Amino acid sequence: MDDTTNKSTYEFLADDPDFNVKPIMISLIIGAFFAILNETLLNIALTTLMEQFNITAPIVQWMVTGFMLVMGILIPVSALLLQTFTTRQMFIGTMTVFTLGTTICALAPNFGVLLTGRLLQAVGTGLLIPIIFNTFLLIFPPERRGAVMGVVGMVIMFAPAIGPTLSGIIVEHLGWRYLFITVIPFALFSIAFGWKYLKNVGEVTKPKVDVISILLSTVGFGGIVLGFSFAGEGEAGFLQPHVYSLISAGVIALILFTFRQLKLDDPLLDVRVFRYPMFSLAVMLFIIVMMAMFSSEIILPMFMQGPLELTPAAAGLILLPGALLNGLLSPVMGKLFDKFGPRWLMIPATGILAVTMFSLSQVSADTPVIRIIVSYLLLMLSISAIMMPAQTNGLNQLPKKLYPHGTAIMNTLQPVAGAVGVAVFISILTARRQLYLDNADNPASQAVISQSMVAGVELVYFIAFGVAVIGFIIALFVKRATPQDIQTTASEQ
Repeated sequence: MDDTTNKSTYEFLADDPDFNVKPIMISLIIGAFFAILNETLLNIALTTLMEQFNITAPIVQWMVTGFMLVMGILIPVSALLLQTFTTRQMFIGTMTVFTLGTTICALAPNFGVLLTGRLLQAVGTGLLIPIIFNTFLLIFPPERRGAVMGVVGMVIMFAPAIGPTLSGIIVEHLGWRYLFITVIPFALFSIAFGWKYLKNVGEVTKPKVDVISILLSTVGFGGIVLGFSFAGEGEAGFLQPHVYSLISAGVIALILFTFRQLKLDDPLLDVRVFRYPMFSLAVMLFIIVMMAMFSSEIILPMFMQGPLELTPAAAGLILLPGALLNGLLSPVMGKLFDKFGPRWLMIPATGILAVTMFSLSQVSADTPVIRIIVSYLLLMLSISAIMMPAQTNGLNQLPKKLYPHGTAIMNTLQPVAGAVGVAVFISILTARRQLYLDNADNPASQAVISQSMVAGVELVYFIAFGVAVIGFIIALFVKRATPQDIQTTASEQ
């Protein structure tokens, strides 16, 4: 353990004029960009992979489901790993695993090998985001974190936004293997850059490993992510036996996991972070935003390719401006958060989110495309003003010893909330469509089928409107958070 490791425990490195934080930021952000880019880079190539390996849609879907599953299982363990290994060890190890997985995918002779490489990529991606959040919380003081987290938010949002567009170009002109080949040089550069410039921050406490907690966490988060993913894919939704069995097992395991964490001196994931009110409110807002974003990314393309009769390429281009706006505004929102605090951002943003959800609940087969574009722009505008400020404000209230646990919980919720949101809203959409068709005089008519989709989308977004109103009410109780250990130190002085 070097001097910077000890020093960061007592003061923020960004305040030290002799310490250069830029190489650390560059190292982490380069790695994050290409790891997160890879998360959506493959989505548009799934049809190509089905033809290449002669497999069915449910099998190729494991490229997406398996990725989310590994992240859901692994991220809760990141709190333990962040306290067991140094920053350099974690980053270089994580990027090495990601690069190995990418190389295996590029060379894969069959689908089994390709899926193995994809799951290794998920290990790297799942661990990298907690590393970044935890490192920046240790380096930067609370009054500067908004701007820094805004840059992280830009990377997290911008990379997935350009993923499908970039993927389409690569697959069409170079072939699917180049989706991985083009990433390898950048991943290797990130490892080399981190090896040379990245420094250790925080303390390595090497907490005791509780195997039972790891098993309960794996069954809990894994069961929920997998169960809700299957619910979103099947026609019967939550009525499928394997779906409710997985979700039930996951919920029971999480309840047992929570009680066990409260009894351990060194918990795997310290749920005591929920004692801090701003963190708890941030988690609730984060879940609402994740559900709105993930479900819209699935449902709006279905609506545009159904009743609006647009091509897949046109649907993707219509959503691109909103996704890009989200990424570009994230640093701006971060700076506004530092200057004005969370309330001035979150209260108007949750109001805009609610209005947008209500607007989308009033769509029809004659809805102009420009209305969809504007609605999605407003949706992503509101998300950029809620998500990173909420995360930053919630984490700001935690003492330093709980940073790894807070970041792990926040990042675990991303795949979990995404899977839950998509599954719930797709199930509602499917049920409403079926009810409409059952009551129609001519259910086989194309016009009736189209109208059934409209009815389903209307109901989904009306329910989403209700959820957004809850988010608005939550935002009214948010206030600027101050870290508890800094409050204690100030009072002692």
